[in-house]
Amino acid sequence: MNPNLLNGIDLAFLGDSVYEVFVREHLLLKGITKPSKLQKTAKEYVSAKAQSALIHLMEQDDYLTEDEWATFKRGRNAKSYTKAKNTDTTTYRRSTGFEAIFGYLKLSQQDERITALATWCIAQVEAGRTRE
Repeated sequence: MNPNLLNGIDLAFLGDSVYEVFVREHLLLKGITKPSKLQKTAKEYVSAKAQSALIHLMEQDDYLTEDEWATFKRGRNAKSYTKAKNTDTTTYRRSTGFEAIFGYLKLSQQDERITALATWCIAQVEAGRTRE
């Protein structure tokens, strides 16, 4: 499947799960096993607010390639028919762009880059860089 033929929402649909699998595995490897604690902790990594903050850090740290930035913009600018829950529209759109990057990388079989990007994101969250 050619990721360049899909819209940003479709890429985000896949990318959401790609990133979340990394986060869930990371939390289990940290020894967190209580379901309520897993859910609460996972939000720190996968919420729209956290993902929007991560995009800001990627821009600040010049971490994304040109193709990844283009994909982010496709996801951010895509017309979504769902409403943002518990966040503003800008944050929601930025998080959609974040997820689109992971979907694009998955469909273009860039597994090493997915691992590097997810690992970087997790490190930023744990360093407290996504908190206000």
